[in-house]
Amino acid sequence: MLRFRYRTAEGILEGTAESPEELDAYELAIPVEPPEVWCAGVTYERSRDARVEESTIKDVYTLVYEAERPELFLKDAGCRRTVGPGEPIGVRGDSSWDVPEPEIAVVLGDGGTPVGLTIGNDVSSREIEGANPLYLPQAKLFAGSCAIGPAVLVPEDWEEPLVIRMRITDRGGAELFAGETSTARMRRSFPELVEWLLRDNPVPPGSVLLTGTGLVPPDHFTLERGHLVEIQVPGIGTLTNPVVPAAELLSTKRSEIHV
Repeated sequence: MLRFRYRTAEGILEGTAESPEELDAYELAIPVEPPEVWCAGVTYERSRDARVEESTIKDVYTLVYEAERPELFLKDAGCRRTVGPGEPIGVRGDSSWDVPEPEIAVVLGDGGTPVGLTIGNDVSSREIEGANPLYLPQAKLFAGSCAIGPAVLVPEDWEEPLVIRMRITDRGGAELFAGETSTARMRRSFPELVEWLLRDNPVPPGSVLLTGTGLVPPDHFTLERGHLVEIQVPGIGTLTNPVVPAAELLSTKRSEIHV
């Protein structure tokens, strides 16, 4: 079953669907407004390799990938940097190498119990993180740096692998990148990541944990204004977001942003 939120003349309402195809009939809103968004990093071998390639400090990412303790960091609070389906994501003005990171996001209920899965986009500056891992917050936190949606899947089988596909196009619709991965390639499980997140940590209900990316565009690619990022997961649907400079999201109403 899918849970989603949609816009009407009366405001935002909630609905349920049996398949992603049913979502096409609605103007979708962000499916949850998380009080906190957390992220796990270096949970796929591909992510580890990309971080090693970009970084001037090589060993730290290999150590994290092989360690018992995962990398966890706070991405957002108060839903100030997180957008929903169709809304613009941002790229930093002080970075020349920015990428989307398609991920499965775990929605947490009371006591941190996983209650559903959605799609997440952990938009990141590879240039800033690659310069020094201590710059991670600046590489990860900025206006429009996270997107989630289009709906929340309540899975019948939490252990069933999920296919994650991403496609990026330019303003004219030309394909710039397309790729696919699967959660079967994750080194860590969803329950393991959630358990580490909750250790001595008061995570409020409704929060979301993004579980890491295994799909990384080539090093010559960077996000730019006018690009469109589509992340598709069978059973959940497609999360689509246009790209704008993050600075425009600080002072401009979303309805006035030109992509």
